[in-house]
Amino acid sequence: MSKINYYTEEGLKKLKDQLYDMETVQRPKISEQISEARDKGDLSENAEYDAAKEAQGLLEMRISKLKDVISNARLIDESEMDSSKALILSNVKIKNLGNNAEVTYTLVAENEANLKEKKISVDSPIGKGLLGKSLGDIADIETPRGIIQFEILEITR
Repeated sequence: MSKINYYTEEGLKKLKDQLYDMETVQRPKISEQISEARDKGDLSENAEYDAAKEAQGLLEMRISKLKDVISNARLIDESEMDSSKALILSNVKIKNLGNNAEVTYTLVAENEANLKEKKISVDSPIGKGLLGKSLGDIADIETPRGIIQFEILEITR
């Protein structure tokens, strides 16, 4: 059974665009490569043919997996979410109580996480520690260096 994942509209659109590219651009290119290699004669000693067939197999596997992910994807309905708690798609401003550093993260699904954009996964240690917390709560986050305490300063959508 496949795992259900939650996505924003933007994240789900990226997946669908990626699938569309694989099916309409990459698949025909590989078919063309196979056809060209086949035209070159003896297939038993044709490295180009073998490479193209292998690329085709890998692409078909990726397409299959992506279709499975998309079929088990669920859109997140923000209108139903409690804005007083840190939940997926919340912007959470936190303060590290050890060094007083403040940072704001957006909690997102694992596949949409991007640290450069300050989007962290709800499955990451910090994300898990912040989930369900309210304004003013202290989150104890288990890290390789020990427990770090973060105070929730602000929660927005």
